[in-house]
Amino acid sequence: MSKHSGNGILLWRLPVGITGGLLSSLAMPRENIWPLIFVSVALILVSLRGLKFFAASFVGFFSGVAFYMSQIEWTSLYLGPIPWIALSVMEALIFAVGAGVIAAVWAWLRQKPSKGYSSALIALAIATVWTAREWASINLPYGGFPWSRVSQALSDSFLSSLVYFVGISGLTFLSVFFTVALLQAIESGSKNLRLHGISLISTAGVIALAALFVVPAGAESGEVTVAAVQGNANAGLFANAERGTFLRNHLEATELLDSHPLKESIDFIVWPENASDLNPQSNELAKLQIDATVEKYQVPLIFGAITESGEEIFNSSLYFAPGQGQIDQYDKKRPVPFAEYVPDRDFWYSLAPDLIGMVSRGYAFGTRNGIFEFESRSLGVLICFEVAIDDIGRELVSDGAEIILSQTNNADFGRSDETFQQAALARLRAIETGRTLVNISTVGVSKVFLADGSIVDELPIFEPGVMVQTLPLRASITPAMAIGPSFDLAINVFALSLLTGAIGSWVRGRSKKSNV
Repeated sequence: MSKHSGNGILLWRLPVGITGGLLSSLAMPRENIWPLIFVSVALILVSLRGLKFFAASFVGFFSGVAFYMSQIEWTSLYLGPIPWIALSVMEALIFAVGAGVIAAVWAWLRQKPSKGYSSALIALAIATVWTAREWASINLPYGGFPWSRVSQALSDSFLSSLVYFVGISGLTFLSVFFTVALLQAIESGSKNLRLHGISLISTAGVIALAALFVVPAGAESGEVTVAAVQGNANAGLFANAERGTFLRNHLEATELLDSHPLKESIDFIVWPENASDLNPQSNELAKLQIDATVEKYQVPLIFGAITESGEEIFNSSLYFAPGQGQIDQYDKKRPVPFAEYVPDRDFWYSLAPDLIGMVSRGYAFGTRNGIFEFESRSLGVLICFEVAIDDIGRELVSDGAEIILSQTNNADFGRSDETFQQAALARLRAIETGRTLVNISTVGVSKVFLADGSIVDELPIFEPGVMVQTLPLRASITPAMAIGPSFDLAINVFALSLLTGAIGSWVRGRSKKSNV
């Protein structure tokens, strides 16, 4: 049987594709065997090659289920298996369409006369379609699921430096290009390597750039000394702790600063998302306690709390300053669907009333910008999963952020891989934006990343602790920030063009057969 035959779907294609999907989880943090992401992508692509659209979509669906279910098992930790399965299946449907398009485009391009650039063109095309499919997955529907990206597996690899140039989506594109280029070269054998010269030289050149380039991370607009406090609070959505417990945990953890050698140098203190379970805007005791902390250390405090405005509820970051009380507020712009709010609630409630009923309140979408001004310096603030959303990082940089504070609450996910996967995205976001990023969690992973992705401080998970570091402020625009929106548009337009070409080829082929 030819290796390009459409036969053998059950015999070898499904097992190969599913194996590729499962291997992706070992490439992701915390297992972090990052070279396996290339093996994963290669196996999935091998399982698709030579198939027609619907057959490839069939194989791609099961590969996608394995891809997602193996990576995001943490979604079942508190809600059980149904949300885990449902999310994986929904994402696998998008994965399946992408697989079908890849197979169709690949078949179309293989029909063309072989030339010196054919190998590079195929690698370029498949990388484009894969990246466009990934864009759809992380944006659609309801804002998408900005997780399980090929680039996420490479956060701790030397290839992460490429994010400085091409962004997180760009690293996915390059990684798939490398995979296809090497896959084609290996299969063609040493005698035909010249046919793959362009793709192999391009791959070698970009890998050399990643290995040799030093991402700039030094101060450009001064420095600030940040104290980030991890309170070890079980601040999950379904926690039943006594009211005031989360706030008390962070007040007590902040006292660790009293003996810190940099106490007198601190410019501001940051607590994580949901650090206060009492809203100081309406709870006088919480306001008194927070004001007392601010006055004690004589520096501003930035912390997470749930706030209300009329009938709307917000997941907010509040900014308190000595002698002034609250001076600013950021409300999360992108609440997580089916966790922080339920879109089309009536429809989904009719399908799964028990699950939807667990999300008793829905957070409104914030409209304020994420910039807090501190002594003429601009602090960029985002909340939890927003670190995974490309547009949020771009907006902060565009609005003038010189450092990014990523406040998060990972308590709902226990000791699972979720918090490590999120930290991986935070590291990539620091490199992409060219900004120091302080990732502070209620329970961890809490780390401080410089703009080159290096870790300058971190805390053990599920322990109270503080990180105090003097950190560089940066104002320059990375190439990734400059090209980001245009790159996404170009990838999607090119992918649609490739699909149009493949459909046109199929229609012409059918027409010729009907005329014979």
